[in-house]
Amino acid sequence: MSPVVAPSPAHVLVTGSTRGIGAAIVEALAARGARVVGHGSRDGEGALGADLSDPAAADGLWDRALAALDGRIDVLVNNAGIFEPVAVDAPLEAWQAGWGRTIQINLQASADLCRRAVLHFRERGGGGRIVNIASRAAYRGDSPAHWHYAASKAGMVGMTKSIARGYAAEGILAFAICPGFTMTGMAGDYLASRGGDKLLADIPLGRVATAEEVGGTAAWLALEAPVSMTGAVIDINGASYVR
Repeated sequence: MSPVVAPSPAHVLVTGSTRGIGAAIVEALAARGARVVGHGSRDGEGALGADLSDPAAADGLWDRALAALDGRIDVLVNNAGIFEPVAVDAPLEAWQAGWGRTIQINLQASADLCRRAVLHFRERGGGGRIVNIASRAAYRGDSPAHWHYAASKAGMVGMTKSIARGYAAEGILAFAICPGFTMTGMAGDYLASRGGDKLLADIPLGRVATAEEVGGTAAWLALEAPVSMTGAVIDINGASYVR
């Protein structure tokens, strides 16, 4: 099997591509010659719109992306996600709604797209690649207001490993990336609101990762990483969590 599974140019679907890490992934893929279809919450900004809180949206997004890419997708990058707090002492209805929304967007929608990718790769033959953007929280956990976020990202890691083990013999490869804090607009606001110096003190490197670092790693996994790496989870967190 070739070290690069995808034909050239590779056809790639990237979710959550309109800003931050997703935009950096698209840029890195385009620089490597890939043909990319992005996704956002609504049509525009060069992306297909889909509200992934709708249980039917991921399946519909796949169909639209497949049409836009002339019936062939070689790589799926699941980057879309939310980081919304819910307090442990919130009313039960609010607690369950917060969990349901986070699991739906971060995990279920990603799972639905992975399912379509696996079925598509098997149908056309030749294999394909999946890259899931998880989080350091999958292993380290997160704040008391973000149990659901950590759980959703741990689910992404477990799903990635299951896909890798289940379909490697068919040339279907799966990888995950677990960033820590990453300098996007949203992360910058969060750092400032939580006391940036205190958070940075927990990162031996002394700074948060850049979106370009994560984007370049995702593009490498999508197009170039050795096939024997399937199932790998790559940490990008400045040694703030090592395992």
